[in-house]
Amino acid sequence: MERVTSYPAFPAGPFDLAAIGAGLVFTGSLPDLAAVLAGGLPAASAVVQAPPGTGKTTLVPPLVANLVSGTAGSAGARPPRVVVTQPRRIAARAAARRLAGLDAGGVGGRVGYTVRGERRTGPGTLVEFVTPGILLRRLLADPGLDGTAAVILDEVHERALETDLLLGMLGEVRQLRGDLAVVAMSATLDAPRFASLLGAYDGGGPAPVVDCPSALYPLQVEWAPAPVPRLDGRGVSRGFLDHVADTAAAAHAAALARDPAADALVFAPGAREVSHIAARLRGSTSGTDILELHGQADPATQDRAVSGRAPGEAPRIIVSTSLAESSLTVPGVRLVVDSGLAREPRRDAARGMSGLVTVSCSRASAEQRAGRAARQGPGTVIRCYDQKTFAAAPAHPTPEIAVADLAGAALVLSCWGAPGGEGLLLPDGPPPAALRDAVHVLHDLGAVDAGGRATGLGHLLARIPADPRLARALLDGAGTVGRRKAAEAVALVSGDLRAPGADLTRLLSALHSGRDASARRWADEARRLEDFVRQDVSAEAAAPEDFPPVADHESVGFVIALAFPDRVARRMPGASGETYLLASGTRAGLPAGSPLAGHEWLAVAEVSRVQGREAAGTGAVIRAAAPLQEETALSAARHLLSDEIEAKFDGGRVAARRERRLGAITLSSTPVRPSAGEGREAVARALEAGGLGTIGWSPGADALRRRLALLHRELGEPWPDMSEPALLARLDGWLAPELEALAGGAAAAGIDLADPLRRLLPWPEAARLDELAPERLEVPSGSQVRIAYPAPEDDGGRPVVAVKLQECFGWDRTPRLVDGRVPVLFHLLSPAGRPLAVTEDLASFWSGPYAQVRAEMRGRYPKHPWPEDPWTAPATARTKRRL
Repeated sequence: MERVTSYPAFPAGPFDLAAIGAGLVFTGSLPDLAAVLAGGLPAASAVVQAPPGTGKTTLVPPLVANLVSGTAGSAGARPPRVVVTQPRRIAARAAARRLAGLDAGGVGGRVGYTVRGERRTGPGTLVEFVTPGILLRRLLADPGLDGTAAVILDEVHERALETDLLLGMLGEVRQLRGDLAVVAMSATLDAPRFASLLGAYDGGGPAPVVDCPSALYPLQVEWAPAPVPRLDGRGVSRGFLDHVADTAAAAHAAALARDPAADALVFAPGAREVSHIAARLRGSTSGTDILELHGQADPATQDRAVSGRAPGEAPRIIVSTSLAESSLTVPGVRLVVDSGLAREPRRDAARGMSGLVTVSCSRASAEQRAGRAARQGPGTVIRCYDQKTFAAAPAHPTPEIAVADLAGAALVLSCWGAPGGEGLLLPDGPPPAALRDAVHVLHDLGAVDAGGRATGLGHLLARIPADPRLARALLDGAGTVGRRKAAEAVALVSGDLRAPGADLTRLLSALHSGRDASARRWADEARRLEDFVRQDVSAEAAAPEDFPPVADHESVGFVIALAFPDRVARRMPGASGETYLLASGTRAGLPAGSPLAGHEWLAVAEVSRVQGREAAGTGAVIRAAAPLQEETALSAARHLLSDEIEAKFDGGRVAARRERRLGAITLSSTPVRPSAGEGREAVARALEAGGLGTIGWSPGADALRRRLALLHRELGEPWPDMSEPALLARLDGWLAPELEALAGGAAAAGIDLADPLRRLLPWPEAARLDELAPERLEVPSGSQVRIAYPAPEDDGGRPVVAVKLQECFGWDRTPRLVDGRVPVLFHLLSPAGRPLAVTEDLASFWSGPYAQVRAEMRGRYPKHPWPEDPWTAPATARTKRRL
């Protein structure tokens, strides 16, 4: 768009934009954005497109706050607030601290933040940074967002599920409120998509887009592919992580030789990989501060990593997940070492699994990571993979809505009054199959009704900051194991903690005795959930289900089983390794050396797809689980229990067993005598699956069926259709007695389908069956040769007679069947029964090809007649001597 210079770059207001924006590239774009927003206030909308590190997160919120402050009401009223979403808690805290510091104020004053479990705001807060989940719950509680003058959605290009939902829901809020400004901020070139969405609710064209040029210094790109695969059967290979660490150590040492102020930023896919690389770096470097930056790190460590290096401090290598890719700026970085890997959510509908998987990061993500090295001066990026892998990577990250479990999102949409997203403008709609599965889960939980609308319980579950299944387990489990234990179990599973050996009970024990950041964060979350059940839920929750008492050591497994009954698992007898069958039907293995090995029953909280030995050949591995006894497992997952008689037609006979099951897990199986109805159903299922071949076609039945099929093909009605579908469609008309016999336990071997087929013969036409389609054909030698009729499904096949050539001497006309409509196809055979010729025109054969056959065969079979004149020679099946 054209640059607008008539509007002041720094609108007057509570924030000193000139001081805050000093040295930030986005300062040059402030006039454009100020003009766009001022012209549309109070209900302005815009899209800001600016690369990471340009200062958009620091400058846009105070600019908007200054603009909306001029639209405030009477003196003394609470000042209008600008709410800014950040995709992660650490980013929200860091952005608030940075802006508060530049504003020369403390966090909780004019600038504050609210994240899960922590709130630092005050009555005078003008700019509040929040995570998308916090704003979603606020919208559900207060759809009008009372007291909020503007919402800024940052990092919309990441296509996080909650941010996508906010884009659609805020569009509807703007239709209800004429004074809500919305700004979407993106670090990539996908801004037109978001501009169209914001503008669609205004009834006009796309919202204005304000660009900011990149501020990159020269960037050198180097490639350092590892000599080992990046991924193996256990995930990211240790050899590759060692390669990334060694590459970072050597490259940082070289960078320090050139510039003692150079820090390094290393990208790894997850917290486990970050810790491995950091540990190796600590063992191979000296005089360097190795920092970890990921969601499990304590706030103090996170703050150190995203703060600049103070004078006199040691050089730093920050090892980070994708946190530092776009939503955080890490000052002082001149070197980036990129593993090229990322964690993205994936849903496996076939196995009933969902979770994070390791994939190659997109090219857009790789470019953003690389750009971190050239924000404040010339930099270098080293990619620990080759250019071919980079070129094969997807252009952009996969939108989370396309691949994630949608239970939580579907509940939000239902509570919003838009089941399935109906009527809501989203960047991408939810996949229909995944949405159906999510709604089915919510219906089973009692969160939505048959029409997909949220129930009272559904609204209650949406207020709990956890997956809907865990939220329901919190409510139900509290009445059986107590509020505290239920809250601890849900906090254990909903957090981003890794259970060693997949054993959640050991993790719980470690957290109880631990004093590190993870233990404190878990304890805080458990207390919040417990308080929620005690204070906010007790008056509104439906009466919890009544469960038998559960022992203390089974409380974790019980709550997990309540949340994920389809993941209750039983050890499979006789299987190699520690292999379990889940109630959903999925087979999964425990990690090697897991302390859970040997337990008969497990409640599985997380299971993921893998390849290789870790999965014990099942294709899936259990990542988090807790043991429990059979009685507890059956109690928690009791709606999956079934006790049925299952009759099968197997081995030619109906047999039945009484099967007691928990989903796909067989608890007991006892042979019983089936009832007549069960037997009929078993036979019907077998015929539907395997056709009439399940009973078996005797040679006579097969021959009759083929003859009748030819007559139906050539003459049509009343000759019956002999195709498999036609016969199966009218079983009662020709096979009813035999089906009853089979259902009663008779063996299929005792049934010949020839007699039942004759029930389909049309009368009086059936009297001509042997005339129209005879079983045998008499040849000139006097032999009665069987006619091989074509298969019923062969629309162009001919009846075939295979006969020795000598038996047809003198036959000058080819016989025809079905009142002369169908010529017989002759396979003329040698004395040894081998084919010599195929013809349906005997006269032409004797006049031509026979001479060549005679020349070739008379020496090979001298005992048999090979006359020069086949027209007058006697037809015979004998040798010359016997003649």
